[in-house]
Amino acid sequence: MLKLTVFLIKGIQTFIVPICFVTAWFVIILLAWSLWSATRDSIKTAKQMHQIPCSGCQFFTDDYRLKCTVHPSIANTEEAINCMDYQAKTNPYLY
Repeated sequence: MLKLTVFLIKGIQTFIVPICFVTAWFVIILLAWSLWSATRDSIKTAKQMHQIPCSGCQFFTDDYRLKCTVHPSIANTEEAINCMDYQAKTNPYLY
């Protein structure tokens, strides 16, 4: 009985090492892929958010209670990217 147990343990050990090796590399590759996807999505979102022109508009108040005097509900959102009422600040020191 003891010889059979030792034989089974040695037989299992020959399979466990390659399985652990492949599993470890799979986890590392999965982690790297997740980090890459998160970085790619963050860059995409950042590029889209930088297209929002509100901070350069003369109607933007820079006050959290009333961000925009013309369209307060869409100020600083993606809906404001193509705002028809956008007017650039002519002299930022006047406001």
